Amino acid sequence: MKKLIFSVFFLVNAATTMAQDLGMIKGTVISKSTKEPIAGVSVSIPELKKITQSDTAGVFMFKNIPIGSHNIVTHFVGYAEKRTNDVFVLANKTTDVKIEIEESGVDDRQIVVSSERYEDAPLTPVSSYSFSREEIARNPGAQGDIFRALSMLPGISASGGEYSAIAARGQGTRDNVYTVDDIPVTQVSHLEGNGGSFNDPNGGRFSIFAPRVISDAEFQGGGFAAQYGRRSASHLGLTVKEGNREDYTVDGQLDLLGATINYDGPSYILDNTSLFISARYQNFGPLTRVVNRRDAGLPQYGDFIFKSSTKIGSASTLSALIIAAPEQYLRDVSNVRADTALNNLFLVDASNDKDLAGLTLTTLTGANSYWKNIAYFTTTHMVANFGTSFPKADSNGKLIDPDNIPADNNYERLNYRETEAGYRSIFYVNFKDHSSLTSGIDLGYVRLNNFRQLDRFDTLYMFGQNDSRLSPTTYYALVDPKYFNASFTGDAFNASAYSDYSLLIASTFRINAGLRYDYTGFTAQSTVSPRLSGSYQFDAATSLNFATGLYYQDPIYSEIADQPADQKLKEERVAEYILGLKTYLSDDWKVTVEGYYKKLDHLVVRPVKDESVQNNNGDGWAAGADVSITKRLADGLHGTLTYSYMQSKRNDHDGLGEYDFAFSQPHQLGALIGYKPNEHWVLSGKFKYSTGKPTDSYIIHSNIFNDPNYIRYSEETIGRNIDRLSDFISLDVRADYIFQFGNTSLTAFIDIVNVLNRQNEYQQYLNIITGKIFYDGLAIFPTFGLKFQF
Repeated sequence: MKKLIFSVFFLVNAATTMAQDLGMIKGTVISKSTKEPIAGVSVSIPELKKITQSDTAGVFMFKNIPIGSHNIVTHFVGYAEKRTNDVFVLANKTTDVKIEIEESGVDDRQIVVSSERYEDAPLTPVSSYSFSREEIARNPGAQGDIFRALSMLPGISASGGEYSAIAARGQGTRDNVYTVDDIPVTQVSHLEGNGGSFNDPNGGRFSIFAPRVISDAEFQGGGFAAQYGRRSASHLGLTVKEGNREDYTVDGQLDLLGATINYDGPSYILDNTSLFISARYQNFGPLTRVVNRRDAGLPQYGDFIFKSSTKIGSASTLSALIIAAPEQYLRDVSNVRADTALNNLFLVDASNDKDLAGLTLTTLTGANSYWKNIAYFTTTHMVANFGTSFPKADSNGKLIDPDNIPADNNYERLNYRETEAGYRSIFYVNFKDHSSLTSGIDLGYVRLNNFRQLDRFDTLYMFGQNDSRLSPTTYYALVDPKYFNASFTGDAFNASAYSDYSLLIASTFRINAGLRYDYTGFTAQSTVSPRLSGSYQFDAATSLNFATGLYYQDPIYSEIADQPADQKLKEERVAEYILGLKTYLSDDWKVTVEGYYKKLDHLVVRPVKDESVQNNNGDGWAAGADVSITKRLADGLHGTLTYSYMQSKRNDHDGLGEYDFAFSQPHQLGALIGYKPNEHWVLSGKFKYSTGKPTDSYIIHSNIFNDPNYIRYSEETIGRNIDRLSDFISLDVRADYIFQFGNTSLTAFIDIVNVLNRQNEYQQYLNIITGKIFYDGLAIFPTFGLKFQF
């Protein structure tokens, strides 16, 4: 593989000849809050010493721009300086840019420091961060995955490197609010679960969004406004790339996993309509051979994303969004045979289709207001058949008869479908006194169909004190089909209303008050969530920020569908308190410090492992502090350094007492550095350290069936999460080499997750044949390929 990588870069370097053609940048500057164009904004490209102003429609233009990547900076009194990085110009093409600038939060004074890479917005708590399209695509180790890019942020826990899902500030991967073009979604990942029937708490392995699909990502780790609800930990707002209205480009990527292709440009069919279309297919067969992991099985997935945007008159825009994200995962006896240690004996044949369709009408209702109406439909359909194998092995766990591995296929089956049809209406107005109001309603109809069937008693070789056993001296547990099987069909209506009011007091104190009401049909429960946040601006460089509020969380739909008819889950509740300080040491160095405390009540817990019945008996707390130091782009160099201290405790009230939550990792350290020495090379690296994840203490029982011809071991849990796995340590590196052939831009890249090749453990398991413990987790994960754009 090393020779292949070297050859790719050698050929690229030898063939490079930079064309002398020029391109053009045309853009629009609008208010982030009101969506209105802003005239008279100073727009510059510092490295080219070019400067212009936006006209009465907010439009600006730069002609005769050299091909390659450029940075655009905007200045306007009363607004924070905005730096838009990595605006790529192609030969003889017009690059279309939309720049949203935000009020500085200080009346009639301009914040002279800038909003930079991964930095927070001026009017929100310091736990807010933003990523652009290029920042996501070039984040080292992320391989274009937005969730992996977020792993560098303070307060985000690592899941062994194998997963792309995020767990924020002592809560889980399923506790986050996700919106895509303001459409609420719950399924954002591929390959969630690894052969089990219940939701994997670690989340999914890969985002359903291909590289360069997301144009903007805004993440808030806590204290988010009343506009967002039904989850309690954090909010991630994603915006799918809007098509270029001026000119078309086609770009794509060929790499070790498969291929991606995107179209970005006018529709050429409907006037005033732009299109963005993306298609991706990924097959892990080649990668499993490169890293010698044929035992992992064969995951495959694809994504298709279509977005159109149509201008209707001068005041309205109609957008359509369609996402289809199918996936398959197969693990059969051949993969068991490839597992020389015989650690994993499970078999699975599963498919999962995730689809979304939405229409959004945004109307400017005045010089300082807009009204957004969204209709959407989402569906998830999972079909899976599970089984197990019974390989014959000697006392050392060596396979005796590789050609004859008995198996019991499809003794456990799952067919789950979740659909939601919804409508959102959001109105925003910005008043002359620098106050603003956001109000809206959300309506949703949800239908669930769930069938889960276990044909026979199943044996659990890893069990706890509460699991069902034949007797106290039986050292394994049994899964009884009558406690496992489920057949559920039901529907319910959800309704929400919310309002957020933001007020500027005495030019320096910004306060945001919000109130949210939710009715959830499946729980037959109404909740009211007051929220308050704000900031005090000591001067143009330093501010004190705070947030507090109640956050209610719906039970996971698939868990609602798992419950017996007489069991109804209720809302979880989180009370949150945040206090932070942000200061700019200079115009390119920023420091943020933030502390938080959460009180968690009515948590959904599962008293017996691998049984469907759950209740709301859990409670807990989480507390910690995040520190971030950011160096903005200057002389081609940028970077960030983060440290987090966090504790998270839970109590299921099942007699086992308080324990460390799965994502309670007290110490986390992250560092990212990027360097662009010239117009060809972009180099970056990312280091991440976290305290190891908590894990159970246990004892091993041997020959549990008292049969010398069928030796099996079991693991009995004697303490919940009182031990820890090894610390998480990962160094990710990425190199991009950009060159031009005529009107085509090519980028050769290599992106390596965990270049140290150190296995990062996310969970421990028992080898039931040898009685040895093994650990699942990702070691080195390389990918390399070629991106093109023309």
